[in-house]
Amino acid sequence: MKLISFFITTLVVLLYFEGKAQELFFKTEYLGNSGYYYLPPGDKPREKIGDGKGSAMVYQGAASIPLSMKMNENNRPTAWGIGFSGAYVSLNNQNFSEQMVSEIMNLQFGVYHLRPLNNRWSMRASIGMGVFTPSTDFSKIGFKNLLASGGVVFIRHLKPNLDIGGGVAINSALGYPMIFPAVYVNWKLHGKFDVKVELVEGLDVSAGYDFNDNFKLSYALEMNGQVALLKKNGKDVIFSHQYIVTGVRPEVKFGKTGLSMTAMAGLNIFRPASYSDRTFKGVFAGDNDYYFSVSPYGSVGLKMKF
Repeated sequence: MKLISFFITTLVVLLYFEGKAQELFFKTEYLGNSGYYYLPPGDKPREKIGDGKGSAMVYQGAASIPLSMKMNENNRPTAWGIGFSGAYVSLNNQNFSEQMVSEIMNLQFGVYHLRPLNNRWSMRASIGMGVFTPSTDFSKIGFKNLLASGGVVFIRHLKPNLDIGGGVAINSALGYPMIFPAVYVNWKLHGKFDVKVELVEGLDVSAGYDFNDNFKLSYALEMNGQVALLKKNGKDVIFSHQYIVTGVRPEVKFGKTGLSMTAMAGLNIFRPASYSDRTFKGVFAGDNDYYFSVSPYGSVGLKMKF
């Protein structure tokens, strides 16, 4: 669980934007009420933390804006662009004996560059800055809430529908620059029935069927999360809120306008939410595996491509 939690947190603070078209995106998510548990190290059974329980509402949006773009003979872009993203989380925590974060605000800005290196390889790089805070009060934002990030990924185009890449990412999530591995996977099986696996800005796995040009129904699994950087008891800490959800996901396209709407109904199957010291040792400590149990999940989103 600890490796999964850290992996999700690392994905959250990386800035990777597709850059193939100008795109606007907004999504609202509801994670239903469930109990709060602790998973001890070893093979010990999980422990219920008193009467603690909680739900969450997540609002997030993003915009990707190419500043320049040129396509080559393989229809791969050389592009420069900027990206914006933001998320607000309202955590409805109840019956906790210790203080829990009740809201999270993440705001990010980045510059990206895409470039084909040859017929088989491409490179994508980004650098950015973000604000990760447990409050929406801008007057309370300090240096400790800021985080810089960047990365370079080299992508191998194995097949027309399969890209796999790897590289390095640098961020200051632990209070100082650290280098982490970065992974890129984009696989799609096209047709009336299609399968998609994306590990770019999070994890998105889906199998769907196109009923016509305007309606698609998929079964999907998604992974996402948010973080807040703050002080607790005089220490610099990270509060991470992550979730893995699965369910049925319909998508409706409104003709050739570029506007589409998606929704999802299913279950939140894994939602860790806890503090960890803002150190390498603290992130992998074995005493902060706290999470909310399985609960209902629903979302609705809008996407506009220009």
